[in-house]
Amino acid sequence: MQTIRPETPEQLAEALHGLAADHKKILLGGNFSKNCLGGTAEPADATVSTCGLRRLLQYEPSDLTVSVEAGMPFADLERTLAENRQMIPLDPPWREQSTVGGVVAANLSGPRRRLYGTARDMIIGMKFATLEGQLIDSGGMVVKNVAGLDMAKLLVGSFGTLAAMAIVNFKVFPMPPESKTFVMDFATAAEAFAERDRILRGVLQPSAIDIVNWPSGFRLLIHAQGNPAVLRRFANDLPKARVEDESVWDEISGFTQRFLAENPKGAVVPIATKLSEMPAAMAKLTAPAIARAGSGVIYAHYAENAPARAWNGDFETMKRIKEMFDPEHLLNRGRLYGRI
Repeated sequence: MQTIRPETPEQLAEALHGLAADHKKILLGGNFSKNCLGGTAEPADATVSTCGLRRLLQYEPSDLTVSVEAGMPFADLERTLAENRQMIPLDPPWREQSTVGGVVAANLSGPRRRLYGTARDMIIGMKFATLEGQLIDSGGMVVKNVAGLDMAKLLVGSFGTLAAMAIVNFKVFPMPPESKTFVMDFATAAEAFAERDRILRGVLQPSAIDIVNWPSGFRLLIHAQGNPAVLRRFANDLPKARVEDESVWDEISGFTQRFLAENPKGAVVPIATKLSEMPAAMAKLTAPAIARAGSGVIYAHYAENAPARAWNGDFETMKRIKEMFDPEHLLNRGRLYGRI
């Protein structure tokens, strides 16, 4: 199978246009580290990888903005920002293997989505290549600039089924002065979520609050950040909690990656629910799960025979958008859970 690794956005657009003109099916990605997420793409005639697009284009620490090519390793971007005590708090799994474009295309986010949001909330602009060979600019480098952002948002979570990201512009965040992790164990989901409710009703709001049902029982993890006075207040409000090293979040972030590596037939099914309905949903699960307990999303991990992902009424809209970008269904066919 033909493999193409463009090194500029223009080369990326040219490659897509050439393959589409020949009606060739295209497997599009970066490092392809997340092939086990979503659905399995159908066999393709050619592979296009964006991993050659890895330049830092513009970084203004004082403006809290950064522009990078989509093939830059996400971990490299994090290290660059950390030199100025800044961050993009997506906390994705596969962070060492993922490209920036891969994180955005899979819409990956981690525990701190409760405070900072997802990729859609952090992207201020994008340049992407279409099958027609065009390079489309959406948004810009100004945080308050919202013109055209809807086009960029369409590509977030699209798994490469619409177009190829070439450049992504982010707003960045200052790192907190200090942080601390508090952990509590419970025998039942109801007890764990009752404590979650008590915390969320309080004055202090954690940056992350997760509940996991492994290795046994239910573990509630709270991430607090701020100045020393704020952290002392957290400690006073959580007298039954123990303090654990911050590396526990690496354990949570890496669980999905380890699980799927150990279970080749495995799948992760996201369950979106109201905060009030999370205890019942979590209690019913027999599979290992990570609940973003302040955001209403549970990620259930099935070793095999995962239930089919439910589709909402937006599916018809998704199909129409696919027809607009890729009427011949050449890009990553089947990649969105076998449906698109």
